[in-house]
Order: sequence, then C-alpha cells, then structure tokens
Amino acid sequence: MRASVADRGEPGPRTPYDLITMGRVGVDLYPEQIGVPLGEVRTFAKSLGGSPTNVAVAAARLGARTAVVTKVGDDPFGPYVRAALRGFGVDDTFVGTHSTLRTPVVFCEIFPPDDFPLLFYREPQAPDMTLAPEELDFDAIRGARVLWTTGTGLSAEPSRAATLAALEERSEGRQVTVHDLDHRTMFWADEEEAGRCARAALAHATVAVGNRDEVAVAVGTRDPDAAADALLDLGVHLAVVKRGPDGVLARTREERIEVPPVAVEVVCGLGAGDAFGGALVHGLLSGWPLERTLRLANAAGAHVAARLACADAMPALHELEGALA
Repeated sequence: MRASVADRGEPGPRTPYDLITMGRVGVDLYPEQIGVPLGEVRTFAKSLGGSPTNVAVAAARLGARTAVVTKVGDDPFGPYVRAALRGFGVDDTFVGTHSTLRTPVVFCEIFPPDDFPLLFYREPQAPDMTLAPEELDFDAIRGARVLWTTGTGLSAEPSRAATLAALEERSEGRQVTVHDLDHRTMFWADEEEAGRCARAALAHATVAVGNRDEVAVAVGTRDPDAAADALLDLGVHLAVVKRGPDGVLARTREERIEVPPVAVEVVCGLGAGDAFGGALVHGLLSGWPLERTLRLANAAGAHVAARLACADAMPALHELEGALA
C-alpha cells in the first residue's frame, strides 16, 4: 500500500492528486431485465462498483487526476478491479490485496423509477473494511486537493480507524475534505453508533454530503434546512443535502442555494449519487460558484440515472455542457 507512486512515474506528493477517495469497492452485477425479481433474472451486466470508487471514476471522466484507497481479494475479481480502474483513468497504486478475503460482489433489482434493492456479498468481511491506518500513504492523503471519505468506511474496524486517521491528517490543511454520509443500514448494528461515528468524521471535514435519511442519522432531523444548520454547527464549511425529486439544497455560512432536479426517465438510480459526487468535486476544484457546481452535479446524476450501469455511465464534461448554458 505504501509503494512509491513517484517510482511509477505517476502523481505523487510533489504532484498532488486532484482527488483521493477511500473505501468501498466491488463488482456490480446488474440485471439486464428490468422490473424482474432477482430470482427471475436471466442475464447480468458486470461493472466496477462501490460508491467512493465510482466517485473517483466520475471525477476522472471530468478531467481530474484521481486515486482510490481500498482493498480487493486475492481472487480473479481483484485484477478485474485494478484493470477497470486503470481503464477509467483512476490510479490503482493504493489498492491493496487481502490474502484470504474475497472481492465483494453486489447484485441489484431494478424497478424504476425509485426501487433498486441491493444484495451485498461482503461476508465474512469485505477486504476494503480491513484497511488499517498503518497501510495509508499519509503524504499522498495530505497532498491531495480533495479527500473523499464515506460513512460505510466507519462501519467496522480497522477501516473506521483508518478513515478517521486520514481525516485527521487533513484537519490543519486548507484543502477540501468531503465526508459522504453514505449510510447503509445493513452495515450497522446500532444507528446511534453510526451517528456518533458520522459526527466524529464531520469534525475533520470541510464538506458534508448526504440525503435526507443520511443527514438524519448524523444530526437527528430530515428537514433539509435544519440538517444543514446542524452540519454547519459541526464545523463543515459546506453542507449539501440531496432531496431526491425536490432537487438539492446547499448551505454555507453565507449562502443558501437550491437547485431543482433534472427531469429524466430513470432506468437505474444507483450510480446517480456517485456521479453527483464526482461533478461536485469538479466544481470545487474549478473554483466555480456554488450554484453552477450544483447544476453540473445534478446533470451528472441525471445522466447516470437514465442508464443501466454506474461506473461505465459516468459522463464526460462535454455531455453535461447543456446544463450550464
């Protein structure tokens, strides 16, 4: 995990990454028959998956230099993940390999417009949850222009300690540090613990991102404005609350921005939030006004929601320019 990226002629501490994401990775197996229960699906499409992994792909498609800190299993899907990352232009330097655990596989059912149940195969433990603080390249983490962490990374040790250690390394810097609340109920035995861990992470973040349910876990309310206020009180500079069909709300101490959703016929909504995240990073890196950034992020989410795949569907900037006109 600490292999020198400079030795490979790739971005390193002297030429910082635009974005480093940490956490979940896997192989998505999505049904090619829509509106069919999983047991009746005949064929599946395979693609790269995992929320922070998809965010790195989305940002790379928009021109960012990105890397993912994660782990795969010592199995045939491990090389697939690495090759897929490289194919999308994402650096796989920080992708470790666990010697005994298997690379996770995720199935879903597709019932548009808003029902996409997931079935995770991450037992007995996913390799990405075994990330430990001593395996991290803190020089690269400190140097990245943006670090993106997730709530799933907090759901078990030693990944929790690694996630918090990475966040703490950023506390004194001026870079953007995003914590995606990314709450998956099936990964937590205790929702109160999930809330405590979310607040511990947010204490070191500059940006918080989550939907109504996720912000409720962290701050106790689904009301977007009240939740944004509470997130700002925890110390973040920007609170982004995704409101589904009601669009997105973003708050800073000085601004309150609402952006409506982009109308689209939804095929599969599972990658939309990750596309939103990658485009949010693009806008933050570019120094855009907040409203322009959110319009791009909404357009990226809608682009992916209208397609079956997640990582494979992430848009390039020219595909979103109409949203900025």
